[in-house]
Amino acid sequence: MALTEILLLKHLDNLGNEGQAVKVRAGYARNFLFPRGLAMRMSSANKKQIEALARVREQREQRELAEANQLREQLSKIVVVLAVKTGENGKMFGAITPADICRKIAEGGIEVDRKKIVAGSIRELGRHSIRVKLHRDVEFDLPVEVVSENPIN
Repeated sequence: MALTEILLLKHLDNLGNEGQAVKVRAGYARNFLFPRGLAMRMSSANKKQIEALARVREQREQRELAEANQLREQLSKIVVVLAVKTGENGKMFGAITPADICRKIAEGGIEVDRKKIVAGSIRELGRHSIRVKLHRDVEFDLPVEVVSENPIN
């Protein structure tokens, strides 16, 4: 399996950031990265390209950090309350997933990707604290309250 060294032109999850030199399989570079304009062959002539991409990456990271901090400020002011159906003894039917939490937050006008919510499913009524990771440097706990739609007898 031949490896080739390439220069990434855009950020790719699980591979690297723009301006970074990485080694990948030759077929992956030739058939996927090069045709889509995501990477280029590494050579000594790419020095200016590397510097320009480093500046772009720094600006992107600053913008993402500022957006994450702003979103954290908005989310820190709310408590997510979810009403669920329950049985006679107060046991929940089903579970609350990160997608359910995102939908409830979106009703308030704030968009959060469900992948940023670091939690399993909630299977009990009550107050829970859910970890939200908006950026590698921005994490916080979001309070989620699960209540019953039906009154418990």
